[in-house]
Amino acid sequence: MKILHTADWHLGKKLDHFSRLEEQKKVMNEICTIADVQNADVVIVAGDLFDTFNPPVEAVDLLYKTLKKLTNNGKRPVIAIAGNHDSPDRIDAPNPLARACGILFVGNPDVTIPTVTIENGFEITQSENGFLEIQLPQYEFPIRIITTPYANEMRLKTYLGAENKEGQLNQLLQDSWAALADKYCDTKGVNILTTHLYMLKRGGEILEEPEGEKPLRIGNADIVYTDCIPHQIQYTALGHLHRFQNVGGHPNPVVYSSSPLCYSFAEAGQDKKVVLIEAQPNEVVKFTDIPLQSGRVLHRKRFENTDEAVIWLLENPYCLVELTLVSDTFFASQDLKRIHESHDGIIFIIPIVTKDGNAEQHTPKVNLDQNIQGLFKDYFVSKHKQEPNEELLDLFNEIIGSQAKND
Repeated sequence: MKILHTADWHLGKKLDHFSRLEEQKKVMNEICTIADVQNADVVIVAGDLFDTFNPPVEAVDLLYKTLKKLTNNGKRPVIAIAGNHDSPDRIDAPNPLARACGILFVGNPDVTIPTVTIENGFEITQSENGFLEIQLPQYEFPIRIITTPYANEMRLKTYLGAENKEGQLNQLLQDSWAALADKYCDTKGVNILTTHLYMLKRGGEILEEPEGEKPLRIGNADIVYTDCIPHQIQYTALGHLHRFQNVGGHPNPVVYSSSPLCYSFAEAGQDKKVVLIEAQPNEVVKFTDIPLQSGRVLHRKRFENTDEAVIWLLENPYCLVELTLVSDTFFASQDLKRIHESHDGIIFIIPIVTKDGNAEQHTPKVNLDQNIQGLFKDYFVSKHKQEPNEELLDLFNEIIGSQAKND
């Protein structure tokens, strides 16, 4: 059985002011193509379908079109859980209609998907809060999936039925998952866990959460350790961290598939992927990470010469850039105009002025007998340790002239 694992789509997300919607359309189409080419039997989307609780209409439209395409006309079940960026009620809302198409949404942790047979497709044979079993017509054995969408600690404890709300989240999750696994996950089917949590190997390296993300880890109190995962689980499909990685700490793979695009400059240089799992009952799964090619590459570039910056920008049109410009003087507006006109994907320009000016550390004497232009120059030097350029002086004189006319 082939299972495609993807996560953290963040549909509708912008990079500062820059819309990523066109890139997201391309990468969603690429994921659909991979599912078809690889003959995936099941697709799991492990949370953060949207970037906000109230996504734009275009993002909602893209989600439903993508999921419907992934179902292959109801023949391929698509299980999509809510992440910390998603409104769980919004994810659950279209459930009856979505199920008829082969899309199984899990927004809240207490959702029970009813047993049902999809016309010309698969059958949900067993179901309980946080669990479903699916029988595909092309296999003699079923797939069992334990689902835990994101919820904050108090809500998770409530949904898990914890009498002692002060109890440790790790123990509560371990007990809940173990109860479901012991009840349903024998060796005669494929057993999967999918969740949107910050998970870590006990004693392992602290993994950085994505830049600009809503953090799930506050100190170390909210870390969920991978030794909570039941031994019956053959593969854990995670969402939240945007870098592809096998976390470890369990006999079987515990994998963050990565986001489909680089969503911050801290992710520049990361390879974005989906994961294809090949699973048989009671056997170690094989998984392969498949790189995604769509989307604009993110670059952090540094130049000490405007001409060099413009040349590089013209040679690399399909990317998004954080541009650091180093100079010993302030940049003239015509230089910045040249840079902006050479590329449509400049997100940030960071100017760095290196000239130290007069290094002597003493309070300068001010000649009050000089004209206002001279006073402005002295002030500018004391403030910025360098002479103002001609453009700044012209602007200052224009302001002074305008003020004199008003007086």
